[in-house]
Amino acid sequence: MKEILQLGGPVLGLEFLLGLLALCVFLERSLSLHRARVDAADFLQGIFNAVRRGNADEAAALCEETPGPVARLALVAVRRGAESSGDRLAADLEAAGRDESARLRRRLSTLALTARIAPLLGLLGTAAGLFRAVSIWRSALPYATFAGVADSLLSATVTTVAGLAIAVPAHVAHSVLADKVDRLELDMRAAASECTFFFERLRAGSRHGA
Repeated sequence: MKEILQLGGPVLGLEFLLGLLALCVFLERSLSLHRARVDAADFLQGIFNAVRRGNADEAAALCEETPGPVARLALVAVRRGAESSGDRLAADLEAAGRDESARLRRRLSTLALTARIAPLLGLLGTAAGLFRAVSIWRSALPYATFAGVADSLLSATVTTVAGLAIAVPAHVAHSVLADKVDRLELDMRAAASECTFFFERLRAGSRHGA
């Protein structure tokens, strides 16, 4: 292992650091997105029941205690739904949804960038290794042997393999996390629609009751 690291040189060191960064980002984002998932239907039903009973504070507290973007959107609806018109509430929820989407996608670009940069670093290491090999071969002429350039060629191979070994998992990790974010965004849109519809009916019932 130590010999391989020495053969790879600085480029292999950069690839290693890039791969470690991508792994840390994937683990952190996976845990964060896992915690963000809730049963939206059951959660919203509990919020709506509390609001129907006139316990808006209880509904807000439940939203604050529940992690995830759906709970934060519901909190916006609970705080503003009674006073805002349907269009105004929908606009507020849309703005909050954009903020939540940006939060969910935070640092995903690091994985995408890793998937693009790692192969380029591998190619850089390959080009550097080939350059060294040719230089050694030329300086040793007319007595050049393959043994004299073997280390440089091996260095070129190591960086290429390392770049691809980092890029492929990084691309897969980005796709997996992006799919999770897409599902959460679907839950958010559905929750925003349900909240808007609920408070419109609630206001309509209040007017008829009056």
